[in-house]
Amino acid sequence: MINLDNLLRKNIRNLKPYSSARDEYTGNIGIFLDANENSFGSIPEGNLNRYPDPHQSEIKNILSKIKKTNSENIFIGNGSDEAIDLLIRAFCEPGKDSILIMPPTYGMYQVAADINDIKIIEVPLSKEFQIMTNDVMAQLNENTKIIFVCSPNNPSGNLLDKKSINLILKSFGGIVVIDEAYIDFSDEESWINELSNFHNLVVLQTFSKAWGLANIRVGMAFTDEQIISVLNKIKYPYNVNGVSQQIIIDALECKIKKDIVVKKIISERDKLTKELSKLAFVEKLFPSDSNFILANVKNANEIYNYLLNNKIIVRNRSNMIHCNECLRFTVGTEEENIRLIDILSKYGE
Repeated sequence: MINLDNLLRKNIRNLKPYSSARDEYTGNIGIFLDANENSFGSIPEGNLNRYPDPHQSEIKNILSKIKKTNSENIFIGNGSDEAIDLLIRAFCEPGKDSILIMPPTYGMYQVAADINDIKIIEVPLSKEFQIMTNDVMAQLNENTKIIFVCSPNNPSGNLLDKKSINLILKSFGGIVVIDEAYIDFSDEESWINELSNFHNLVVLQTFSKAWGLANIRVGMAFTDEQIISVLNKIKYPYNVNGVSQQIIIDALECKIKKDIVVKKIISERDKLTKELSKLAFVEKLFPSDSNFILANVKNANEIYNYLLNNKIIVRNRSNMIHCNECLRFTVGTEEENIRLIDILSKYGE
């Protein structure tokens, strides 16, 4: 078992969390005169005058069946970004502790660390976008509290080597966060299945990608019950609004539809990969287990601006390590992908 007392910041360990009205009474029937809500209802249409469930209990109960884990091992947040920020705030002492990241990777790990005045140790992935395990282990020190692993990785799109991640989990005494925002587009099993084997493991997932709910900002974290209790202790009381919660509940009843959409995206990804590979200015396409493709091209800035002028917006990742002259293409609909290839095929004419 992980000893959280040795990892937690002292003030977090001693923190007395805010107790909301819905912590003291969780029923749905009665006259509610406890939370200073507007008893006359909300001004616009809809019953929005009551505070939402601060524990997102219904979502967790449904998710526990889908993910085959206990509801006590689930945290629901305002996007995955909330969990990233909370983990850093809970375990890292400002001005003293550090996190380790492996660029090129998701930028919010660094942003959250910078906001919280936490040192960042960077150990770049290899040119093939895989973990340099020996380098990672060599850079760790007693003040390193969290390692962030993005798999499938953003912006490269590939899965990171499972053996390397396994070694880090076994060797590191701090928290290992595996960000699986794109796991639905991969054949790989989720690291959620390993929660009982690694009490220092946190798995992040999101409703923004495969579920198509980026607009409502809801993310998930799966981890040991002790860590969940810490996240619940320091989160804002009503961190996920009731409208978003209901949309998530409705979406979870449509898992079959989600799976169908994911298959369409993977099919379009394969077709888009094939068509991009035919273009003369595409130097290399990196294997993708996500809903996007990273392409090494000639004159990335020029092509980016050419597409922009044609009202097609992609992501220029050329400023990231190992991504020189690289553009990232999100997989669109069949019509959008056809339009993209049509415009690209006319580049240079």
